[in-house]
Amino acid sequence: MNETTICAVGNVATRPVYRETTSGPVARFRLAVTSRYWNREKGTWADGHTNFFTVWANRQLATNTMASLSVGEPVLVRGRLKVRTETREGQQGRTSADIEAVAIGHDLARGTSAFRRSGRPEQQTSPDRPEPAWETGAGGAAASGEGAEAVEAAGASGGSGTVVTQRAPEPAMVT
Repeated sequence: MNETTICAVGNVATRPVYRETTSGPVARFRLAVTSRYWNREKGTWADGHTNFFTVWANRQLATNTMASLSVGEPVLVRGRLKVRTETREGQQGRTSADIEAVAIGHDLARGTSAFRRSGRPEQQTSPDRPEPAWETGAGGAAASGEGAEAVEAAGASGGSGTVVTQRAPEPAMVT
């Protein structure tokens, strides 16, 4: 696979723009990356040239980007570099650099951040198909009884259990 991957460290230069498309959510923002160098004559650090990249995020990364980033925040962006050249009639050619992001995060060398895991979107169930009874008795038959029944299922994080409460289906009335 011949593609150029990049890890850019800079500041969010524009407010992220979020769009819902037919292929899923998309977000974009501009990233300003300024090089720094040691000025021997003055004995201080000085700013060099600033490069601007348009960062594109897709799907869940787009949703999380919109919820997490603001203008001026220091971030790291990892992704695929795409350089485009476009020419318009009567104008000089224009070159732009885009990053198709794989990962975006705050630069913790320049500040702190509080991480919140995003929840998965809930899937809607069809009303004509009731939830199956997952509880089983000793003989493999579905557990019966009135009221709510608790089932303990092992969670994904180190086997810690999660208690799920599910109401037993009511028997159908025969007339």
